[in-house]
Amino acid sequence: MPIARFPDPRNTTPEGVLAFGGDLHPDSLILAYSSGIFPWPIEGLPLPWFCPPERAILEQRGLHLSRSLRRTRRLTAFQLTIDRAFERVIAACATTPRVSRITGAEAGTWITGDVIEAYTRLHRMGLAHSVECWDGAALVGGVYGVSIGGTFSAESMFRTAPSASKLALVHLVEHLHARGLEWVDVQVMSPHLEALGARPVPRDEYLALLKATQAKKLQLF
Repeated sequence: MPIARFPDPRNTTPEGVLAFGGDLHPDSLILAYSSGIFPWPIEGLPLPWFCPPERAILEQRGLHLSRSLRRTRRLTAFQLTIDRAFERVIAACATTPRVSRITGAEAGTWITGDVIEAYTRLHRMGLAHSVECWDGAALVGGVYGVSIGGTFSAESMFRTAPSASKLALVHLVEHLHARGLEWVDVQVMSPHLEALGARPVPRDEYLALLKATQAKKLQLF
């Protein structure tokens, strides 16, 4: 059964855990992302839902491409596409080790079979999207995320070739900018994201930005 309501997203643990339980029903996910909340499955625990005290966002105006990345972008034979291979992108992301949002320690993948099934279902509903980076016929990088209410939350990236995931994320930011969206929710800061120009914002600022952006009713895809 879908979750009918969440607690106030400002009332979390210090790590940003808002609630435990429920499932990945599409209506639960739509309600969560519309409210600035996202799930992060942890083995052995009921499903946790997060709204961190500090949120990472990547803005088009702050996007930073290093000299080497600009050179790679200019000279590479990579091709970038949107929604050409969503299921392959999320499956590849599932093989990339991640760190726990609670402990900060390596925790394997949180992209379980249930997560793949749930987000693929959202994709078929037109609410989850992917960017793919190709080297000929080979898929060498990509990013996927959720687009609800005219906003976008990037969920995960992968690469098997240098810079492929960065190029996919840059392509995503530029695609969204062309449709009026100036920022992407990247959830939790990492060195990889910080190098691209992501910045942290306090939760209250993030929730206000989310609400203001939703009011624009942008059509992103």
